Amino acid sequence: MPSTLISPGMVLGRYPERQEPDTGVLDQAAERLWQRFHNQGRFRRAGLRGFVRRVNRHTGALTPLSEQALYQAARQAGYRLRRDGLSPGAAARAFALIREMSGRILKMRHFDAQLMGGWVMINGVLAEMDTGEGKTLTVTLPAAALALAGIRVHVITVNDYLAARDAELMGPLYRALGLSVGSIVEQHTPEQRRVAYGCDITYCSNKQIAFDYLRDRMLLGDRPGTIRLELESLCAGEQGREEKLLMQGLSFAIVDEADSVLIDEARTPLILSRERPGDQQEEIFQQALSLAEKLQQGHDFHIDRNERELFLTEDGRQLAESLAISLGGVWSGWRRREALLKQALSAQYLFHRDRHYLVQDGEVRIIDENTGRIMKDRSWEQGLHQMIEAKEECAITGQRETLSRISYQRFFRRYMGLAGTTGTARETASELHKVYGLQVVAVPTERPSRRRSKGQRILKTRQAKWQAVVRRTQQLRDQGRPVLVGTRSVEDSEQLSELLTEAGLPHQVLSARQDQGEAEIVARAGAAGCITVATNMAGRGTDIPLGKGVVEAGGLHVIATQRNDAWRIDRQLFGRCGRQGDPGSYEMLLSFEDELVADFYTPEGARTLRRLLAWPLPPLPLLARMAMRLPQWAMEQRHRRMRKVFQQTDDQLETLLAFSGRRDKSL
Repeated sequence: MPSTLISPGMVLGRYPERQEPDTGVLDQAAERLWQRFHNQGRFRRAGLRGFVRRVNRHTGALTPLSEQALYQAARQAGYRLRRDGLSPGAAARAFALIREMSGRILKMRHFDAQLMGGWVMINGVLAEMDTGEGKTLTVTLPAAALALAGIRVHVITVNDYLAARDAELMGPLYRALGLSVGSIVEQHTPEQRRVAYGCDITYCSNKQIAFDYLRDRMLLGDRPGTIRLELESLCAGEQGREEKLLMQGLSFAIVDEADSVLIDEARTPLILSRERPGDQQEEIFQQALSLAEKLQQGHDFHIDRNERELFLTEDGRQLAESLAISLGGVWSGWRRREALLKQALSAQYLFHRDRHYLVQDGEVRIIDENTGRIMKDRSWEQGLHQMIEAKEECAITGQRETLSRISYQRFFRRYMGLAGTTGTARETASELHKVYGLQVVAVPTERPSRRRSKGQRILKTRQAKWQAVVRRTQQLRDQGRPVLVGTRSVEDSEQLSELLTEAGLPHQVLSARQDQGEAEIVARAGAAGCITVATNMAGRGTDIPLGKGVVEAGGLHVIATQRNDAWRIDRQLFGRCGRQGDPGSYEMLLSFEDELVADFYTPEGARTLRRLLAWPLPPLPLLARMAMRLPQWAMEQRHRRMRKVFQQTDDQLETLLAFSGRRDKSL
């Protein structure tokens, strides 16, 4: 696991990265326990405030200096960091310099809470900072200090938009300190990526950097030793593998929105693949969809929506066999026949247009359920993507073969140093510590929170819920307050948009279909009376500035129209309001027909819940509200089990591949 503390000497070499430890489970548990007790005293509130006092002692001497003198002081601080390591004294002086330069260049001076968060992160710990506390600016403290010490830093966030935005916003500060900064987005060529990774600080999304690492692993082969790379550089010159690598190793990663990257994204493997030539089977996919239409749900097959699985009954198998007799070919074997039918049924019943994917320019494009954004150049495996293309009458792409794979758990454990920040880590603190060795430390807020909950209302039907959302939005707009309405899917956003238009309420929509001009939409979302309908795209990393008179009116109001798969994601949405001491409020408007509830309860159970809600006695509506939380809790537990099983399987695969000498490749 990544070390709690890192020194410049640990990241020397052509391609530094940490090897998986050979220690047993008990040894790893003992190391995690030692780390927790080692950090316990330093990161108590008194210890954090003590570090802030250290930083403030340097302020008086730095204030009268010119920017050129500050630049020279930063160079000297870098020499001291290289010599003495990341000691509290050296780090405090570096933080003071960075804060002073930030105040002059960015006109943003770090608060005490941000100094605490930076100190936590530079020590390889995850800082839980309340939403709105300025995590983007906080990250500049450990990133710049580590870069001054000669350690390359990757600042990893949840999407390309945030990576490019943060690099552009914070870039002037880094350059004023004499540091280079780059960013990676999907459109970049390999040469552009090499340049960006060659900078002192690189901003990128988790998907971009993980796939670039897999590409490097394919190039490095089975034995990427430092000595071997050195010899190739001397002997082969420009023809050596080093000249073709995208990255320069895994020195230190600072993960923004760490719970999303390290937890929510960690349920599926990262697979580098290529299209298999001559493997387009459009006729077979169309036959599978045609057969699937003849099977009856409840009789020929059953759907477990909680587990997102589908099962054929014995009657369904017999019917499929009789229907496939005349087709011959691949339909003759029962294994292949049932696999194709399950994929066809999944495409029809489990994956829905405008919820799980969009059709754009004649292509099926997956929507990331965690971020609400399109995942370009991503596809479902085992023929499911091609089945959905056939269902939507799109051109059938070839199936893909796996070249290399890795899990997020294994990838991030290979960093020499790992830290992060998020506003919602407490629910997963135990898992983060067990899997990544990351201790979670809560950083106190700079100002008392004025965010207020308005509770939740439960409606009987989806239609009644949407009408209630429209009425509530109208009421808040009349008060001069901006409203942010959070939805789970593009489909929901468009349905609500139609209702708002019918009610004569001007609004703006932010979703995977309307993702152009995201910065402008977010910038206007805090204006008085402005209505914004958004998926999870506006749930993370976006700060909505309040317009004139909005603070006096009560601030931004957030309406959640469904529960997400985890309470953490709901809290991220609520965190768009009431930031940095501003007023704000939020509420939930739900229905018994919401996707999460409908998939969890049987129709009889849903009817019972409706009766409980209508009952006048106080305890029974309370039970109904608890019952609305139960599906979300069950989904959280399911995802936790999935991550655990996936990690165990991935660790076993790692052992097998290491034994066979084919690290990070498919079997």
